[in-house]
Amino acid sequence: MSSPAHPGYAEQTVAEFLAAVAARRSAPSGGAVAALTVAAAAGLVAMAARFSSAVEAEVPAADEADAVRAEATALADRDSLAYGEVLAAFRAPRDDPGRPARIRSAVERAADVPLRIAEAAARVARTGEAIAEGGNPNLAGDVRAGVVLAEGAARAAAELVRINVELGGLDAGIAVAASRAAAAARETAQRVLPMAEERV
Repeated sequence: MSSPAHPGYAEQTVAEFLAAVAARRSAPSGGAVAALTVAAAAGLVAMAARFSSAVEAEVPAADEADAVRAEATALADRDSLAYGEVLAAFRAPRDDPGRPARIRSAVERAADVPLRIAEAAARVARTGEAIAEGGNPNLAGDVRAGVVLAEGAARAAAELVRINVELGGLDAGIAVAASRAAAAARETAQRVLPMAEERV
């Protein structure tokens, strides 16, 4: 999803990305930050899986976390591109008969991306829970951090979905799906935190 104007956040340094977030520009914004938070959380979960005493048993968990990390990284770019399409749609002349449909289509895409971010975050949290149950106790803090970060990102993404649904008058089911993903991540975090504290 990269272009000469937008090379992809994964190709930027951390300092460059954070400076871009803080700059007076429309993107990257909340969705991209939530997506890369999910990617970072997935990285922590994958690391914890690879440090497990039962390495072979944890390979699927590490692979799953790696897959979500790649997906979430791509979603960061998609979020910025989708937001740009929304802005372009709203800038269309008000007397353009195709403007309402263009806005709705753009907002639908803009709502779909954070929905996917929330769902990816819930997957990270579930994978982290599996590692917390039988992984290396020395990595309990990293698993806990990963799950909590995933929970926060899921909640942030669900809020972005809600805003887009209201903005575009979209089917409320999209917001409900995002809220369910956030709730699943939260419930997982609530199970993992006491578990991790007991193992420290």
